[in-house]
Order: sequence, then structure tokens, then C-alpha cells
Amino acid sequence: MGANEFPLICVVGPTATGKTRLAVAVAARLDAAVISADSRQVYRGMDIGTGKDLAEYMLDGKEIPHYLIDILEAGYEYNVFEYQRDFFKVYHALQQQGKPCVLCGGSGMYVESILKNYALHEVPTNMAMREAYADKSMEELTEILKSYIHLHNNSDTETRERLLRALEIQIYYREHGITQQRQLLPHIAFYMAFPRPVLRERISLRLRERLQQGMVEEVQALMDKGLTKSQLMYYGLEYKYITMYLTHDCSYGEMVSKLETAIHQFAKRQETWFRHMERNGFHFHRIDGLLPMEEKLSQVFAVVQRELPCLSLK
Repeated sequence: MGANEFPLICVVGPTATGKTRLAVAVAARLDAAVISADSRQVYRGMDIGTGKDLAEYMLDGKEIPHYLIDILEAGYEYNVFEYQRDFFKVYHALQQQGKPCVLCGGSGMYVESILKNYALHEVPTNMAMREAYADKSMEELTEILKSYIHLHNNSDTETRERLLRALEIQIYYREHGITQQRQLLPHIAFYMAFPRPVLRERISLRLRERLQQGMVEEVQALMDKGLTKSQLMYYGLEYKYITMYLTHDCSYGEMVSKLETAIHQFAKRQETWFRHMERNGFHFHRIDGLLPMEEKLSQVFAVVQRELPCLSLK
């Protein structure tokens, strides 16, 4: 079976579920490449805070090819339009080389933009709209956005700039009669699942480990390179709360407490996003995150071979 006939294998789920480790093991068995679907791992110098864990791409002394990681300088505001463009550029190049692909990540909008094959367009800045909404509050802008789309997460409402950009896009699409969905991309998707209490424990443990590994120093290094407070706050979670601590907006203890709560809430939003996808017709084969790796792989490849009976595994 050639790569052009091979569906995209996906390993998705909330943060701290071991997605990368499983995706790398699957890719090694398929002689495939991993394409990241993480909205912050695209940035160089943002390693500990994004959970980049580049060492996980080494398996049995061999580096598994991986893409859309470390492709931009921190400070840039990457978006789903650019991600989809970059994904398909990599995906089609790998197909031409005869190499299957494993999509791995927890950024729900990025994953959905690929699996639904969103019809995304480059949308120009709408200065007239921005001037008209200059006096609107965040709450008022959110209500206006809700008149265009159903919000099943709050990623577009976290900052004023994101709200205005989301409104620009929706107004442009409505004015130009653009729909956001094309033919679905063939895929087999796996969802890394943990009981909620276990996931909470994993998140809290990983946060403590990352703080010990130098996550505060990583954010300080980005500030030393010239990134502003607002630029770092834009990236949310670790970068938001550590920046608040470094700029004396809160104590270290307050930062850790608020960040831990925020990551737990983020994980719930990730779960909600993927449940929403399921309600809209997508199927995820659930993999019990508590299983040993070999059992996870057995479950993955039992599904793959059931759906692709002609596949010969190494």
C-alpha cells in the first residue's frame, strides 16, 4: 500500500496524556513521520512550557522524522490558516516520498482544520470593523461573535485581539459566502484517555517537574530576548502566569496555584472540543492511557489492520 492510499493516523487528546510517546512508537512501526498539531510547539525557545520533549522523538537510537516544531521565532502570532497551509505542504511532500503520516497533538482547532479539511482563506484586516467596535467591551464583542458561530471553547475570547480577529474572519466569510468545510481527509484517529482524577494528578506532577526543569528561567530568557509582556501573555497558560510572576503581578505561590488551575481547565476544554467533534460525526478509538506501551500499540494496530487488511507491518 502506497502512502497516497494510506489514511492519516491521528493520536489526539488533552495535555499530559503521553500522545507524543505513542505517536512516535506508531510512526516507528509504520516507517512514518510525525506531524505536530500543537499551536505553541511551532515556536523556537518555547520548549519546557509547551512540553516539546524532543527526546521522545528518539526511539531505539533512531530519530523519528517530525515536522511543524520549531519553525518560528517566539513573538509571532501563528494561526489556524497558516497551520493548515503548512500541514498540507508537509503532508503532500511526504506522500510523494511514499511516507505515511501520524498527526499528533491536542490543539483541537488545528486537528479539526485538517480532518474536516476546512476551506480557510487569508482574511485581510478590517479597519472599518475595528474602528466601529473600538468602544465595545470584551463581553459585547463575545456576544457579537456568538451571532456568527457557536463557541464551544473560549480560545477566541481570551484576548481582545483574538476576539477582533475572529470577528474579522467570520464577517469576511459571511460577506463572501465562504463555507469552511471541504471533503473530509481519510484518517484513523485515536484518543488518549485517562480517568479525570488520574489526569489531574498527571498535570499537577508535570507542572512541578517543569518548574524544576527551569520553566521560569525559560520565560525570563524570552523576556531577555525582547519579547514584551503582552506577547508572552498571548501564549497563555505557562507563559501568561510566569510572566505575571516575573513582572511582579503575583507571588510565586500564587503563580503556581493559578497556573495549575488554568491547566486543569485547559484540559477540560480540550476534552470538550474532541467530544464536540464526536457529536459531529468523527470517531475516535479510545486508548486507555494507563496501559503499558505494548498494549497500547496492540490496540492501535488491531484497529489499523482491521481497517486496512492488506497492510503488512514490520
